Amino acid sequence: MRFYRLFRLRRDRKSFPHPIDCGRRCVAFSDGRGANWVIAGGFFLWSAATAATGLVRTFSMLFALRLLLGIGESVAYPSYSKIIALNFPEEHRGLANSVISAGLVLGPGMGMLLGGTLMGKFGWRPFFLVLGLVSLLWLVPWIKWMPKARASIAPGTTGAPSLAEFLRLRSAWGTCVGLFSGSYVNYFLITWLPFYLVRERHFTMSTMARIGGLAYLLGACSSTFSGWLSDRWIVSGGTPTRVRKTFTGGGLILAGTFLGLAAATGPRTCLVMLVLGVISFGVTSSNVWAITQTLAGPQAAGRWTGFQNFIGNLAGVVAPALTGFVVGRTGHFYWAFAILLAVTIMGTLSWVYLVGPVEQVAWHKKVQGRAAAG
Repeated sequence: MRFYRLFRLRRDRKSFPHPIDCGRRCVAFSDGRGANWVIAGGFFLWSAATAATGLVRTFSMLFALRLLLGIGESVAYPSYSKIIALNFPEEHRGLANSVISAGLVLGPGMGMLLGGTLMGKFGWRPFFLVLGLVSLLWLVPWIKWMPKARASIAPGTTGAPSLAEFLRLRSAWGTCVGLFSGSYVNYFLITWLPFYLVRERHFTMSTMARIGGLAYLLGACSSTFSGWLSDRWIVSGGTPTRVRKTFTGGGLILAGTFLGLAAATGPRTCLVMLVLGVISFGVTSSNVWAITQTLAGPQAAGRWTGFQNFIGNLAGVVAPALTGFVVGRTGHFYWAFAILLAVTIMGTLSWVYLVGPVEQVAWHKKVQGRAAAG
């Protein structure tokens, strides 16, 4: 019962400030200051807040720690993008990003497989305390071997773009819509898949944990393989536009299709469709940030990623709430899966058509032109 109470708390994301809402004003730091230290500070805050969660006794303190956890988490992807854009050429960004995405996919799987088991055996307070303290150990190798600082402003430019300049870009909005659609799938799976398997498909908790763990493990593998494959395709002569859009758009529509079929098939076929859906989500997540990093360039990768992540993670509010509303009104998940399919179609169209050629934007082009004319 404790696990279910925690699960309901997790599912009701409107009860907490969203991580990107909490920390969106921090994302510019990853462009203006050392992204290496920004991510280290954010990770420390996240780990400390996680550990302290196991010690609190009141809802107000839990709320405050969730706020701190969100601020720490918010700097992660802007910093990732900044670091990768500075240190990896185009033909290696697929694998670099896919390894990070594999962690994103693998985390919920391990949470289902190990988290529920450990919390059931030891209680949720020791679990959070140990998780936060053990996570702090990552800072030791990171600080020792973090990449060297590099200049991020390209020759002939005046630095990172303004918000107004960014908002005028069609590709910027295309990446935001595409990420929102992928995040919708991710949050749908994280918040509702356990409930769906137990309550509607009548699987036991242990079976649900094994199914979820296997699906996310295969999703992590597919993400890493897709990132590697996309890089090999580019090395072999494929354009970043064709390669990156094939993986993001193709993987997203496959994820929506497989997950949609899961709701309309029998129990055995449902499991196969769910696993294939998570594998396809791994495919699309492998190249999402490689597109952003190429479009933005090193000087704007952090800011672009921060804004895109803010818009995309609004799905963390919409997906759980909308799914809960639909399931509450209809009594089943059929229409919830249908909505998910529609969202993935929207995201696929955005990646393929709304996002322009995957090549670096010429920032401050008009300003430079007027200066030259003068």
